[in-house]
Amino acid sequence: MTAGGHGEAAGCARRHSANRRLLAPFLDALREPGPDPAELLPIADRLFRNRARVYLAHPFETLDGAEELLGTAFAPLIRALPDLERRDTIVIEGADADGADWVGCCGYYTGVFQRPWLDIPPTGHQIAMRFHEFFRIEDGKVAEMQALWDIPEVMMQSGAWPLSPSLGREWQVPGPATQDGVMKPAAEESVPSRDADSSVKLVGDMLAHLGHFAKGGVAAMRLERFWHPHCSWYGPAGIGTCRGVAGFRNWHQIPFLNAMPDRVGSLGKGHLFGEGAYVGFTAWPGMRMSISGDGWLGIAPAGQRLTMRSLDFWRVQDGLIRENWVLVDLLHVYHQIGVDVLARMRELTRARRWASGGMEPGALLP
Repeated sequence: MTAGGHGEAAGCARRHSANRRLLAPFLDALREPGPDPAELLPIADRLFRNRARVYLAHPFETLDGAEELLGTAFAPLIRALPDLERRDTIVIEGADADGADWVGCCGYYTGVFQRPWLDIPPTGHQIAMRFHEFFRIEDGKVAEMQALWDIPEVMMQSGAWPLSPSLGREWQVPGPATQDGVMKPAAEESVPSRDADSSVKLVGDMLAHLGHFAKGGVAAMRLERFWHPHCSWYGPAGIGTCRGVAGFRNWHQIPFLNAMPDRVGSLGKGHLFGEGAYVGFTAWPGMRMSISGDGWLGIAPAGQRLTMRSLDFWRVQDGLIRENWVLVDLLHVYHQIGVDVLARMRELTRARRWASGGMEPGALLP
């Protein structure tokens, strides 16, 4: 590497380390059990640009800045889980192909579910809800946040999932097998690892080959070239986890592509970045398709056009993808075809709410 190249790479490392440190006070405050939204607000105000765009899962949708993020999303969640705490299993940072700086976080929120949240009945027990959160940093501020919370996972833990069962395994998805997903801030004189470039290239090539399905079927995607034979694909609640290439094909990919063969990804318009063996990808939305064939997840194949929000993390090992964490905004998918999952859930749990004193006998649902 030339002296100039070393200096440029070192400057990139310093900028990325500063981005990670920038987020630390906000993330650390959420890691302490029972965060106070009033105390979080000044921390978030210093972090987020005024009226930064915040894109959240359905039903929250697009919010403006830190105050709406805390008031609309976090405050009700903390009220329902008063001892809420955040547990990160992956924290990575890097620049996308356009030079934009991103920090990506994967993990789960946990606590005792004491009060209803989004009308999901509380359990009185500890629950866990996965999150994928991506922050775009610009001039020392968060300019944009894209995040998915796995709300169906909470519904399932409450016994209140009103739609089709998962083909994959539902469980509390683990962090990386290597337990090294939370990257530490790099020393100022350090240089970004070349591993990140090879990891990003591998994932980018894999995503590009997925688009070959329409012309050449499953064989054209060449999955064995990219995926470890014992890979784990940790899908969202409602789809579940799949093990190995065969599991990935049988429990997710084949049903997905049979139902939506015209799927078009947004790789060119998304944001792919990596650090070491880890890669993150975000786009809003990430895919466009229509539902045909035999349908998908119990959705009738009526040719409905929809978009799909999917936020991903991958871990690369020995030149192959070993683990992939995937969240999809399934509530938004159903919303686009006119199915109100939360309304169905309220109908399913109406007797439970009446028995617990939450509504009068014979009362109509709101």
